[in-house]
Amino acid sequence: MSAQTAVLEAATIRQQCKVLHLPAIAAQCTQLAEEAVRERRTHLGYLEALLQAELEEREHRLVERRIREAHLPRMKTLEEFNFAQCPKVSAQQIHELAEGGYIGRAEPIIFIGDSGTGKTHLLTGLAVAACRQKRRVRFATAAALINELVEAKHQLQLGRTMARWARYDLIALDEVGYVPLAEVGAEFLFQVVAERAEKAAVIVTTNLPFSEWTQVIPNARLCKALIDRITDRAHIIETGAESYRFRRTLEKRKGRTSVMNITSAPPPPAGKKGN
Repeated sequence: MSAQTAVLEAATIRQQCKVLHLPAIAAQCTQLAEEAVRERRTHLGYLEALLQAELEEREHRLVERRIREAHLPRMKTLEEFNFAQCPKVSAQQIHELAEGGYIGRAEPIIFIGDSGTGKTHLLTGLAVAACRQKRRVRFATAAALINELVEAKHQLQLGRTMARWARYDLIALDEVGYVPLAEVGAEFLFQVVAERAEKAAVIVTTNLPFSEWTQVIPNARLCKALIDRITDRAHIIETGAESYRFRRTLEKRKGRTSVMNITSAPPPPAGKKGN
Protein backbone atom coordinates (compact mmCIF):
# COMPACT_ATOMS: atom_id res chain seq x y z
CA MET A 1 0.00 0.00 0.00
CA SER A 2 1.38 3.40 -1.01
CA ALA A 3 1.69 6.23 1.46
CA GLN A 4 -0.81 8.28 -0.55
CA THR A 5 -3.38 5.46 -0.39
CA ALA A 6 -2.92 5.13 3.36
CA VAL A 7 -3.49 8.87 3.81
CA LEU A 8 -6.68 8.74 1.72
CA GLU A 9 -7.98 5.74 3.67
CA ALA A 10 -7.28 7.46 6.99
CA ALA A 11 -9.12 10.58 5.80
CA THR A 12 -12.08 8.48 4.68
CA ILE A 13 -12.19 6.67 8.03
CA ARG A 14 -12.14 9.98 9.91
CA GLN A 15 -15.03 11.26 7.81
CA GLN A 16 -17.02 8.07 8.38
CA CYS A 17 -16.35 8.24 12.12
CA LYS A 18 -17.57 11.85 12.12
CA VAL A 19 -20.86 10.76 10.57
CA LEU A 20 -21.16 7.85 13.02
CA HIS A 21 -20.12 10.01 16.02
CA LEU A 22 -17.05 7.90 16.85
CA PRO A 23 -14.40 10.53 17.70
CA ALA A 24 -12.09 8.23 19.66
CA ILE A 25 -11.85 5.73 16.80
CA ALA A 26 -11.17 8.57 14.39
CA ALA A 27 -8.39 9.89 16.59
CA GLN A 28 -6.74 6.57 17.45
CA CYS A 29 -7.36 4.21 14.52
CA THR A 30 -3.99 4.86 12.82
CA GLN A 31 -1.95 4.57 16.02
CA LEU A 32 -3.78 1.42 17.11
CA ALA A 33 -3.33 -0.06 13.62
CA GLU A 34 0.43 0.44 13.86
CA GLU A 35 0.45 -1.15 17.32
CA ALA A 36 -1.60 -4.09 16.01
CA VAL A 37 0.93 -4.70 13.25
CA ARG A 38 3.89 -4.55 15.66
CA GLU A 39 2.18 -6.85 18.15
CA ARG A 40 0.80 -9.14 15.44
CA ARG A 41 -2.77 -8.84 16.63
CA THR A 42 -5.63 -10.35 14.71
CA HIS A 43 -8.23 -8.24 12.94
CA LEU A 44 -10.64 -8.93 15.77
CA GLY A 45 -7.98 -7.89 18.31
CA TYR A 46 -7.53 -4.59 16.50
CA LEU A 47 -11.30 -4.07 16.37
CA GLU A 48 -11.57 -4.79 20.08
CA ALA A 49 -8.90 -2.16 20.84
CA LEU A 50 -10.73 0.39 18.71
CA LEU A 51 -14.07 -0.21 20.40
CA GLN A 52 -12.47 -0.15 23.87
CA ALA A 53 -10.93 3.23 23.10
CA GLU A 54 -14.31 4.56 22.03
CA LEU A 55 -16.04 3.21 25.13
CA GLU A 56 -13.43 4.75 27.44
CA GLU A 57 -13.74 8.11 25.71
CA ARG A 58 -17.53 8.04 25.97
CA GLU A 59 -17.37 7.20 29.66
CA HIS A 60 -14.92 10.05 30.22
CA ARG A 61 -17.20 12.50 28.39
CA LEU A 62 -20.24 11.26 30.34
CA VAL A 63 -18.49 11.84 33.68
CA GLU A 64 -17.44 15.33 32.55
CA ARG A 65 -21.03 16.08 31.57
CA ARG A 66 -22.36 14.81 34.89
CA ILE A 67 -19.93 17.07 36.76
CA ARG A 68 -20.84 20.05 34.58
CA GLU A 69 -24.57 19.48 35.04
CA ALA A 70 -24.15 19.21 38.82
CA HIS A 71 -23.44 22.98 39.02
CA LEU A 72 -20.78 22.50 41.69
CA PRO A 73 -19.44 25.80 43.08
CA ARG A 74 -15.86 24.52 42.89
CA MET A 75 -14.23 21.30 41.79
CA LYS A 76 -13.15 19.78 45.10
CA THR A 77 -12.48 16.08 45.52
CA LEU A 78 -12.14 13.84 48.55
CA GLU A 79 -8.53 13.16 47.53
CA GLU A 80 -7.82 16.83 48.27
CA PHE A 81 -9.49 16.84 51.69
CA ASN A 82 -7.09 17.03 54.64
CA PHE A 83 -8.58 14.68 57.21
CA ALA A 84 -5.74 15.47 59.61
CA GLN A 85 -7.10 19.03 59.86
CA CYS A 86 -10.59 17.69 60.64
CA PRO A 87 -10.02 14.91 63.20
CA LYS A 88 -13.71 14.55 64.08
CA VAL A 89 -14.46 13.21 60.59
CA SER A 90 -13.68 9.55 59.90
CA ALA A 91 -11.79 9.15 56.63
CA GLN A 92 -12.87 5.51 56.47
CA GLN A 93 -16.55 6.43 56.78
CA ILE A 94 -16.29 9.11 54.09
CA HIS A 95 -14.49 6.79 51.67
CA GLU A 96 -17.08 4.08 52.28
CA LEU A 97 -19.84 6.59 51.53
CA ALA A 98 -17.99 7.63 48.37
CA GLU A 99 -18.51 4.12 47.01
CA GLY A 100 -22.14 5.19 46.52
CA GLY A 101 -24.09 2.55 48.39
CA TYR A 102 -26.06 5.21 50.25
CA ILE A 103 -27.45 6.47 46.93
CA GLY A 104 -28.89 3.10 46.04
CA ARG A 105 -30.35 2.78 49.54
CA ALA A 106 -31.69 6.37 49.45
CA GLU A 107 -29.96 7.25 52.73
CA PRO A 108 -29.47 10.93 53.59
CA ILE A 109 -26.12 12.35 54.69
CA ILE A 110 -26.00 15.34 57.04
CA PHE A 111 -22.84 17.30 57.82
CA ILE A 112 -23.17 19.44 60.96
CA GLY A 113 -20.50 21.90 62.04
CA ASP A 114 -19.37 25.48 62.23
CA SER A 115 -18.21 27.48 59.24
CA GLY A 116 -14.82 26.50 57.89
CA THR A 117 -14.84 22.91 59.16
CA GLY A 118 -14.98 21.24 55.74
CA LYS A 119 -18.71 20.59 55.30
CA THR A 120 -18.98 21.98 51.77
CA HIS A 121 -15.74 20.32 50.69
CA LEU A 122 -16.98 16.92 51.89
CA LEU A 123 -20.38 17.45 50.26
CA THR A 124 -18.72 18.46 46.98
CA GLY A 125 -16.29 15.56 47.15
CA LEU A 126 -19.13 13.05 47.57
CA ALA A 127 -21.00 14.74 44.71
CA VAL A 128 -17.96 14.39 42.44
CA ALA A 129 -17.61 10.73 43.46
CA ALA A 130 -21.26 10.17 42.50
CA CYS A 131 -20.69 11.90 39.14
CA ARG A 132 -17.75 9.57 38.49
CA GLN A 133 -20.18 6.70 38.98
CA LYS A 134 -22.28 8.36 36.23
CA ARG A 135 -25.03 9.37 38.67
CA ARG A 136 -27.17 12.42 38.00
CA VAL A 137 -26.27 14.98 40.68
CA ARG A 138 -27.35 18.54 41.41
CA PHE A 139 -25.79 20.98 43.88
CA ALA A 140 -27.54 24.05 45.27
CA THR A 141 -27.57 26.13 48.38
CA ALA A 142 -30.84 25.89 50.30
CA ALA A 143 -31.55 29.55 49.52
CA ALA A 144 -30.94 29.08 45.77
CA LEU A 145 -33.21 26.02 45.64
CA ILE A 146 -36.02 27.84 47.43
CA ASN A 147 -35.64 30.92 45.22
CA GLU A 148 -35.86 28.73 42.12
CA LEU A 149 -39.03 27.05 43.40
CA VAL A 150 -40.64 30.36 44.39
CA GLU A 151 -39.92 31.76 40.93
CA ALA A 152 -41.29 28.60 39.32
CA LYS A 153 -44.48 28.97 41.32
CA HIS A 154 -44.91 32.56 40.12
CA GLN A 155 -44.45 31.38 36.54
CA LEU A 156 -46.90 28.48 37.03
CA GLN A 157 -44.03 26.02 36.43
CA LEU A 158 -43.73 24.57 39.95
CA GLY A 159 -44.83 21.05 39.03
CA ARG A 160 -42.36 20.84 36.15
CA THR A 161 -39.52 22.21 38.28
CA MET A 162 -40.22 19.82 41.15
CA ALA A 163 -40.30 16.92 38.68
CA ARG A 164 -36.91 17.95 37.31
CA TRP A 165 -35.38 17.99 40.81
CA ALA A 166 -36.95 14.61 41.55
CA ARG A 167 -35.09 13.03 38.62
CA TYR A 168 -31.65 13.53 40.18
CA ASP A 169 -30.04 10.51 41.81
CA LEU A 170 -28.47 12.82 44.39
CA ILE A 171 -29.27 16.34 45.55
CA ALA A 172 -26.52 18.16 47.48
CA LEU A 173 -28.02 20.98 49.57
CA ASP A 174 -25.53 23.37 51.11
CA GLU A 175 -26.01 25.92 53.89
CA VAL A 176 -29.31 24.78 55.41
CA GLY A 177 -29.79 26.98 58.46
CA TYR A 178 -27.62 29.90 57.38
CA VAL A 179 -30.56 32.09 56.35
CA PRO A 180 -33.97 32.24 58.09
CA LEU A 181 -36.69 30.87 55.83
CA ALA A 182 -40.09 32.35 55.21
CA GLU A 183 -42.87 29.83 55.71
CA VAL A 184 -43.32 29.26 51.98
CA GLY A 185 -39.58 28.59 51.65
CA ALA A 186 -39.62 26.13 54.54
CA GLU A 187 -42.61 24.38 52.95
CA PHE A 188 -40.75 24.02 49.64
CA LEU A 189 -37.68 22.64 51.41
CA PHE A 190 -39.83 20.14 53.27
CA GLN A 191 -41.56 19.13 50.04
CA VAL A 192 -38.26 18.43 48.27
CA VAL A 193 -36.92 16.39 51.20
CA ALA A 194 -40.19 14.55 51.84
CA GLU A 195 -40.58 13.51 48.21
CA ARG A 196 -37.10 11.96 48.24
CA ALA A 197 -37.58 10.09 51.53
CA GLU A 198 -36.75 6.39 50.97
CA LYS A 199 -36.66 7.05 47.21
CA ALA A 200 -33.52 9.07 46.46
CA ALA A 201 -30.49 10.39 48.31
CA VAL A 202 -29.81 13.87 49.61
CA ILE A 203 -26.74 15.41 51.26
CA VAL A 204 -27.23 18.41 53.54
CA THR A 205 -24.79 20.72 55.30
CA THR A 206 -25.88 22.83 58.26
CA ASN A 207 -24.20 25.01 60.85
CA LEU A 208 -26.98 24.47 63.39
CA PRO A 209 -27.73 21.52 65.68
CA PHE A 210 -31.24 20.22 65.12
CA SER A 211 -32.38 21.75 68.40
CA GLU A 212 -31.76 25.19 66.88
CA TRP A 213 -33.45 24.71 63.51
CA THR A 214 -36.51 26.54 64.83
CA GLN A 215 -34.38 29.70 64.60
CA VAL A 216 -34.60 29.50 60.81
CA ILE A 217 -37.87 27.56 60.47
CA PRO A 218 -40.29 29.32 62.86
CA ASN A 219 -43.15 26.90 62.22
CA ALA A 220 -42.32 24.36 64.93
CA ARG A 221 -44.55 21.63 63.50
CA LEU A 222 -43.07 21.99 60.02
CA CYS A 223 -39.55 22.12 61.47
CA LYS A 224 -40.13 18.90 63.41
CA ALA A 225 -41.54 17.17 60.34
CA LEU A 226 -38.55 18.27 58.21
CA ILE A 227 -36.04 17.01 60.78
CA ASP A 228 -37.97 13.75 61.08
CA ARG A 229 -37.80 13.16 57.32
CA ILE A 230 -34.22 14.23 56.80
CA THR A 231 -32.73 12.26 59.71
CA ASP A 232 -34.54 8.99 58.98
CA ARG A 233 -31.80 6.39 58.28
CA ALA A 234 -29.35 9.27 57.84
CA HIS A 235 -25.57 9.31 58.20
CA ILE A 236 -25.07 12.24 60.59
CA ILE A 237 -21.47 13.47 60.60
CA GLU A 238 -20.22 16.23 62.88
CA THR A 239 -17.31 18.25 61.51
CA GLY A 240 -16.62 20.18 64.72
CA ALA A 241 -16.38 23.82 65.70
CA GLU A 242 -12.78 24.78 64.91
CA SER A 243 -12.41 26.40 61.49
CA TYR A 244 -9.37 24.98 59.72
CA ARG A 245 -9.67 27.78 57.16
CA PHE A 246 -9.16 30.32 59.97
CA ARG A 247 -6.33 28.23 61.42
CA ARG A 248 -4.68 28.07 58.00
CA THR A 249 -4.95 31.86 57.68
CA LEU A 250 -3.29 32.31 61.08
CA GLU A 251 -0.50 29.92 60.13
CA LYS A 252 0.15 31.81 56.89
CA ARG A 253 0.15 35.11 58.80
CA LYS A 254 2.59 33.72 61.36
CA GLY A 255 4.80 32.52 58.51
CA ARG A 256 4.82 35.96 56.89
CA THR A 257 5.52 37.61 60.26
CA SER A 258 8.48 35.30 60.86
CA VAL A 259 9.93 36.09 57.44
CA MET A 260 9.44 39.85 58.00
CA ASN A 261 11.14 39.63 61.41
CA ILE A 262 14.10 37.85 59.88
CA THR A 263 14.47 40.25 56.95
CA SER A 264 13.96 43.38 59.08
CA ALA A 265 16.28 42.35 61.94
CA PRO A 266 19.32 44.66 62.35
CA PRO A 267 22.62 43.19 61.20
CA PRO A 268 24.92 41.81 63.89
CA PRO A 269 27.58 44.24 65.16
CA ALA A 270 30.78 44.15 63.18
CA GLY A 271 33.68 42.54 64.96
CA LYS A 272 36.46 44.77 66.33
CA LYS A 273 39.65 44.87 64.34
CA GLY A 274 42.85 44.16 66.10
CA ASN A 275 45.54 46.91 66.56
